[in-house]
Amino acid sequence: MKFAYYPGCSPQSTTRELDVVTRKMAKALEIELVNLNGPACCGSVEMRVNDPDLFYAINARTLAMAESQGLDLLTICNTCQLVLAQANQSLKKDGELLDKINQALSEIHVKYSGGVEVKHLLWILLTDVGPERIKRKLKFPLTGLKVAPFYGCHILRPKEALGFDDPDDPKSLEDFIRICGGEPVDFPGKIKCCGFHNLPYDPMLAVTLTGKYLQEASDAGANCMVTPCPLCFTMLDGYQREVNQKLSFQVKLPVFHLPQLLGLAMGMGKDELMLKRNMVSADGILRKIGLV
Repeated sequence: MKFAYYPGCSPQSTTRELDVVTRKMAKALEIELVNLNGPACCGSVEMRVNDPDLFYAINARTLAMAESQGLDLLTICNTCQLVLAQANQSLKKDGELLDKINQALSEIHVKYSGGVEVKHLLWILLTDVGPERIKRKLKFPLTGLKVAPFYGCHILRPKEALGFDDPDDPKSLEDFIRICGGEPVDFPGKIKCCGFHNLPYDPMLAVTLTGKYLQEASDAGANCMVTPCPLCFTMLDGYQREVNQKLSFQVKLPVFHLPQLLGLAMGMGKDELMLKRNMVSADGILRKIGLV
């Protein structure tokens, strides 16, 4: 099993533990991750608004890198997944756009023909790898652990560009939690925006949104939370202190990256999973599942 690997920006900087643990988890599951040669930032939604031609060109370049190796593209960030999937969809559907972008890319001797699919790690684990293969690797199933899934918005909507899960009633994260042996905890905010993209414009709104979802998950009985997005992780794990300072309740809920949670069930230790980089201590969770 082999994929072109696109970690994105955050997992190579502020959440570098996600990149490191993804690579370890992939090796344990016999997934080969092929590094791309200097892929650019996807540009998020801001570049699409401000410079559409540049938006399509930089993402077509990344897609062309994967295509040149005959591989589909694996992402580990919801925003990267959305942006690359939308760019890919437009380039495949609009021949004039593809020709225009390829004309620009010809200056660097690159061409994209539309032969790549963009897949998030969550989807690959559930479909390409599959539950049975994962279960065979588990050493410490998360029995008795109540896990709140937090999808965020960019892995679900718009459905026409993503299409893997029902944006209003998704099941993929819950299925993943059950495969790991845990018990999914339902709460209303699991499919909402974490607030990350509000940070530059209205920090208090971002903190309020994050706090609302943490409180909902805690009130529903969750022991911890898991998210497939490093930007959602940044808010949910990294801003709990601000939530406790500025809002009228206190919360201390460990939050895991997707591969960190699977790594726990596979028996990887605290250092292997780089849990010291998580702002909220996971020691209680490790004790609960018998890893310490």
